[in-house]
Amino acid sequence: MYDLAIIWDWLAFAVRWLHVITAIAWIGSSFYFVALDLGLNRNISGPADGEEWQVHGGGFYHIRKYLVAPDAMPDHLTWFKWESYATWLSGAALLMIVYWVGAELYLIDPSKADLAVWQGIAISGASLSIGWLVYDRLCKSPLGDRPTTLMLLLFVLLVVMSWGYHQVFTGRAALLHLGAFTATIMSANVFFIIMPNQRIVVADLKAGRKPDPKYGKIAKLRSTHNNYLTLPVLFLMLSNHYPLAYGTEHAWIIAALVFLIGVCIRHYFNTMHQRKAAPSWTWAVTVILFITLAWLSTAPFMFEEYETSEAAELEGSALHYAQAAGFDEVEQIVVGRCSMCHAREPVWEGIRWAPKEVLLETRADIAGAARQIYLQAGVSHAMPPANITELPEEDRRAIRRWYRQADETPRPVEETGEIVIGQGS
Repeated sequence: MYDLAIIWDWLAFAVRWLHVITAIAWIGSSFYFVALDLGLNRNISGPADGEEWQVHGGGFYHIRKYLVAPDAMPDHLTWFKWESYATWLSGAALLMIVYWVGAELYLIDPSKADLAVWQGIAISGASLSIGWLVYDRLCKSPLGDRPTTLMLLLFVLLVVMSWGYHQVFTGRAALLHLGAFTATIMSANVFFIIMPNQRIVVADLKAGRKPDPKYGKIAKLRSTHNNYLTLPVLFLMLSNHYPLAYGTEHAWIIAALVFLIGVCIRHYFNTMHQRKAAPSWTWAVTVILFITLAWLSTAPFMFEEYETSEAAELEGSALHYAQAAGFDEVEQIVVGRCSMCHAREPVWEGIRWAPKEVLLETRADIAGAARQIYLQAGVSHAMPPANITELPEEDRRAIRRWYRQADETPRPVEETGEIVIGQGS
């Protein structure tokens, strides 16, 4: 049984590694071709839509773009598709490994929706296709000729899904699923639109017919959408490492603002690639939006009795936190709600070793992990996962009160002393 747990953990690692590698390949090629297209020199004669000279790795490259294709089909044609497919497939596998197999711990939040495991998994899987179906219908409507309006409607759809996910799933699962929801739209664009349109053009050329430029235009629209959605998806896929992003009641709004930040950043670089004056205002907007989402992550607690001081940014000594008012209460809370998993020998079924190697069994353990406890279980609801041990809000307030009280208490120039290490208090 123990060996099976190790094998399963390494399988999850392998799939995660594959997902990251393929995502890098997909994003890299996507960003490169968008930058290339925007930066083409179009002041040339002939059938080509533009050309570009580039230097890299000691060599010079002469690149030409054709709206449809050259007069004769080249002998060798490189297709860019497997990067997208492999990224989506590995991501779907990782979602199943982490959130479907571990649904009770990571997917379902009983305080939001009392779902059976199969119901949570069904919602998870079915929801990923909804975005593509709605988005594709919008693109094929007359709105396809109004790209700005189309993007605004796509943003509305993403905000609605962000809110919806947070009504049924844990905060961590909600942001991850929003990222998977968006990535499904992106990969489906490649599979159902971009590649088929390119195949039509190739088939026409082989048959001696003149290709219709509309297929290239449609594919470019979808590719541009993918370009603007990439950065938000990256944030959402990494969000499980940041409890202040997913573990607060405003997490669905934070996710929405992340999409606006991503669009601002991509707009800056896309404009720069066109060799136009870079819109510096996008960075100002990005900073304002980022400050706003940072504020939202702690907004519910800003006016409590104790405010976080600047010292909260520093990792205080374990002794100082152990001596702070309220530590005994927090110790009882942590031992009762957290130590069954965060132990040298975890007793929670399915947990073979302490998550992230964080131990919370002894007074020394708890005092040494003060900042992590504050962020994960005090300010945010990231821990316990899905609040599976039913940590009440009054206990979270006690954790915040203890940590902030400690930071407001002056510390001696040299702190000395020992913490008694033992089980419990």
